[in-house]
Amino acid sequence: MMNDLFDSVDGEGWSEPVGDGVVVLRRFASSASPALMAAVADIAAQAPFRHMVTPGGHSMSAAMTCAGSLGWVTDARGYRYQSCDPQTGRAWPAMPPKFFALAQQAAERAGFPGFEPDACLVNRYRPGAKMGLHQDKDERDFSQPIVSVSLGLPIVFQFGGLRRSDRPQRVILEHGDVVVWGGVARLNYHGVLTLKAGHHPLTDEFRYNLTFRKAG
Repeated sequence: MMNDLFDSVDGEGWSEPVGDGVVVLRRFASSASPALMAAVADIAAQAPFRHMVTPGGHSMSAAMTCAGSLGWVTDARGYRYQSCDPQTGRAWPAMPPKFFALAQQAAERAGFPGFEPDACLVNRYRPGAKMGLHQDKDERDFSQPIVSVSLGLPIVFQFGGLRRSDRPQRVILEHGDVVVWGGVARLNYHGVLTLKAGHHPLTDEFRYNLTFRKAG
């Protein structure tokens, strides 16, 4: 596949189309990653990482926290967005301006201008953690894209179709890569395979994923 070169946030990188409405922006967040990880630490100090439990009683293997006016929650009552952290009873930490700017720039680069995320889900993966195929469908406005930033250890991203049974494409995501999908692909199934053991100089044994949505 030929790569369309572009001037990313970092002044380097390239774009890899995965399908209609889906693009991987390679290295788009690489130079910003130390500042992004510092912001993640600030968020986690206010709203600690936790393994949320699905309505079916299964504990998620990836630990999660949130930032923004809305945060995603799963428990016995179901999947939803809400303005307060159920663990602390306080509002979720504000979305850092650097998060908002990066998400907007990535969305515009991928062909979705005017993106204004109000929720950032921060997932922390340790070796053995994964995320099964699922749809992001708890948001109110499906006209807005999803922007997903990878930091730390590499992982295999799966991007399928509108049915869970559709065979997914597999794409390796590395540190600083950003995936954007929207339009006809907005409700496609996606997930990541099990994280393999390794070490990254910025994130140690972990992979972090920042997922931006317009939820409200």
